[in-house]
Amino acid sequence: MENKLRFGVFGGGSWGTALVKMLSENQNKVGWYMRNDSAIRHILKEGHNPNYLSSVEFDVDQLNLSHNIDQIVEASDVLIFAIPSAFLDGELKNLHVNLKDKIIFSAIKGIVPESGLIVGEHFHNQYDIPFENIGVITGPCHAEEVALERLSYLTIACADANNAKLVAQGLKSDYIRTKISDDIIGTEYAAMLKNIYAIAAGIAHGLGYGDNFQSVLMSNAVREMKRFIDRVYKMKRNINNSAYLGDLLVTGYSTFSRNRLFGNMIGKGYTVKSAMMEMNMVAEGYYATKSAHLLMDKLEKKSKTPIINAVYQVLYKEKSPKKVFEKLTDKLD
Repeated sequence: MENKLRFGVFGGGSWGTALVKMLSENQNKVGWYMRNDSAIRHILKEGHNPNYLSSVEFDVDQLNLSHNIDQIVEASDVLIFAIPSAFLDGELKNLHVNLKDKIIFSAIKGIVPESGLIVGEHFHNQYDIPFENIGVITGPCHAEEVALERLSYLTIACADANNAKLVAQGLKSDYIRTKISDDIIGTEYAAMLKNIYAIAAGIAHGLGYGDNFQSVLMSNAVREMKRFIDRVYKMKRNINNSAYLGDLLVTGYSTFSRNRLFGNMIGKGYTVKSAMMEMNMVAEGYYATKSAHLLMDKLEKKSKTPIINAVYQVLYKEKSPKKVFEKLTDKLD
C-alpha cells in the first residue's frame, strides 16, 4: 500500500541510491536530488546509477530526478538527506525554498563541520525546524546489502512517533525490517561515533592486530560510545540495541565499511590524503573524529574516550599509528 506522503531523497551516493530503492518498493513516485547532471541523464536512459550500486535497476517512471534542490524540496513532504556531512552545508546554500512544514530525516552519519553539530541539531538551529519534525534513519544496514536485497534492519528515530511510523512504513519491505525509537539525539550520535570506531578497527587490522584484539577494541568501543552519548544527552536507552551496538559491529567488521577500509589503509602506512584519493569515497569518520574529540575536550571528558583520542592523534596530529595503538592497548580492558 502506498504511503500518501511524498518522499524526496537528497544525495546520489550509495546510501542515497539504496534509500531510493527502498522507497520505490512502496511509492508510485520518489523525488531524487543529485547534483551530477550526467548521472541523472544516465539513470533516465539506462535505469541505474552509473557511479554507485549500479546493479540496482529503477523504473524511471517512478523517479522525479533533478539537479535543482528547490524542485525536489517543493515536490516532497518528507526530505531524507543522504549527502555526506562535509558537503551538506554547501548544498543547502543552494536552497531558496522554505523548509517550514517539511519533515526532515537524516540518513547522514556525521557532523556538519561548519556548525559542529549533528545533522538534526543543525537543521533545528540553522533552519528553525522543530525537533518533532526531525528524525534519523540508522542501521545496522549497508547500502551494498540493500542492493542485494539481503535482509536488513533500520531504526527510525523521531520525537514524534507518528512521523517515525510514517517513514518506517515508507521504507519497509520484504527485505527491510523497521523499528521506531524516540532517541533522536542518541541514535544520531551513535551513527556518527561508530564510524570513528570503524576507523580504529581498520587501523588495528592494517597494523596486524588479530581478532582477539579486535574483540577487545569493539567491547571497549561500545562502552566508550555509551559514556559519550550519556554525557551529551542522558536518557534511558539500551546501548546493546541494534541502533547502537548492532550498527557499531557491522561498521567495524564488514568488508563493505568504507571507514574500516580507510583505517586499514592508514594502518598500512597511507597518508590521510592518499587514502582518500585512492578510495574516491567519503569516510565520514574522518570528519567526525575531529568534532567528537573537540566536544569531549570542551566538556573536559577527553580521558573518557581513549579510542577517539587515539584516532584523532593519528589522523589530525600525524602521529605514528603503531606507537599510538601500542599506548592504546594499555588503556583497554
